[in-house]
Amino acid sequence: MDEPIIDPETEGLAMAPKQKTRARRRPGAWIRRIALIGISVALMPVFLTILYVPAFVHPISTLMLGDLATFSGYDRRWVAIDEIAPVLVHSVIMSEDGQFCSHRGIDWNELRVVIDDAMAGEAARGASTIPMQTVKNLFLWPGRSVVRKAVEVPLAVYFDAILTKKRIMEIYLNVAEWGPGIYGVEAAAQYHFGIAASRLSARQAALLTVALPNPYTRNPSKPGPGLKRLANLIQRRASRAGGYVGCVG
Repeated sequence: MDEPIIDPETEGLAMAPKQKTRARRRPGAWIRRIALIGISVALMPVFLTILYVPAFVHPISTLMLGDLATFSGYDRRWVAIDEIAPVLVHSVIMSEDGQFCSHRGIDWNELRVVIDDAMAGEAARGASTIPMQTVKNLFLWPGRSVVRKAVEVPLAVYFDAILTKKRIMEIYLNVAEWGPGIYGVEAAAQYHFGIAASRLSARQAALLTVALPNPYTRNPSKPGPGLKRLANLIQRRASRAGGYVGCVG
């Protein structure tokens, strides 16, 4: 059979429509790929939360990942919650989230009070629960923003539904930052007081606790008058914790 004769002047025109068709498909393909990446990133905390259920899994925070990425390094020594002085656990609950054992990730009453105060023009203050702080440390970024809070709230509810209170507290105390490159209560106890977390006294536990909101400016081993007064308050609260801490006993 004779092969078809192709006119050199029309050969390029015959191929042109196919090239245009391929060009039209490319933006759609890229959009689909970007959407899939976005969905995968959004779902990552959902899958990681399930992964963090077993006690042998030791999560790291986004700040730790940042230290690794910048070759800064960090000190974190994972310790089981049963090997942490109970007074430290009680101090953190009574300072950071008094309703930790009774709410389901969000303290809605406290959140409403904060919103009402903000609407009335009063100075903004935090209403973050321990589950909220934990998901922020594990999955999100530091700093205050409406966008981060909008993501943080549903993640905290989900996190609290999947993990036990005791496991949440264990993870929180092992990823919380206690100074530049110092993560977790064991590293903090060793760094500031030269002892294991299991041997912390009530006073040392209170000093570590009041440093949590701003570990870069509050030094538990060298407290000023203001920090000492806060530690006195937390120490008294921890001694009367009672049923507020029953879920971690």
